[in-house]
Amino acid sequence: MVLAAGRGERLRPLTDHTPKPLLQVRGKPLIAWHLEALARAGVGEAVINLSWLGAQLRAALGSGERYGLRIHYSEEPDGALEVGGGICNALALLGDAPFIVVNGDTFTSIDFSRLAIAPQALAHLVLVPNPAHHPRGDFALRNGAVEETGEPRLTYSGIGVFRPALFAACAPGRFPLLPLLRSAIAAHRLSGERFDGAWTDVGTAERLAALNERAHDDVGV
Repeated sequence: MVLAAGRGERLRPLTDHTPKPLLQVRGKPLIAWHLEALARAGVGEAVINLSWLGAQLRAALGSGERYGLRIHYSEEPDGALEVGGGICNALALLGDAPFIVVNGDTFTSIDFSRLAIAPQALAHLVLVPNPAHHPRGDFALRNGAVEETGEPRLTYSGIGVFRPALFAACAPGRFPLLPLLRSAIAAHRLSGERFDGAWTDVGTAERLAALNERAHDDVGV
């Protein structure tokens, strides 16, 4: 699942008329990098959630054939459903098996084919070194387990593998993902890994510009 329903407030005015995942990064839409990487990893189907300017995303991406996979769309109301609610809303399209989730506003060189989830885990998160704009991080990682306290702190990359069971008690509607992750931590069922490769949270116009100015060799293109 590629999360693409957000308004992109911090990227305005760029996102006033263009959905954030369609902003150009090195000559193609940001979301295209994810779709191509997922296809290379052997993913055959992707779910994309839509809200702000969703019709533009649907028109630009179509069936997904050009990217080597089949796209399903999960429609959300105006204002979107946040990450937790958005995933919950798409469960019928995602099926019963574990699925990859990636934020549509990240740019990364991660190899999605290497992601795995242990049988006992409800979710598996990819954590990265804290970027300058988020110096305190989100979680700690100890022996492959994600914890709320401890050092060093790392930042959730917006990439993970999730089981539908993580959302089993959720009612449809708008809600964040974090409370579900905290419940999984409390149950010792949230695993994680550290990724030190190329990763950018494309959350502001300045970060987008910097990403487009950097050399291409950090993602092998």
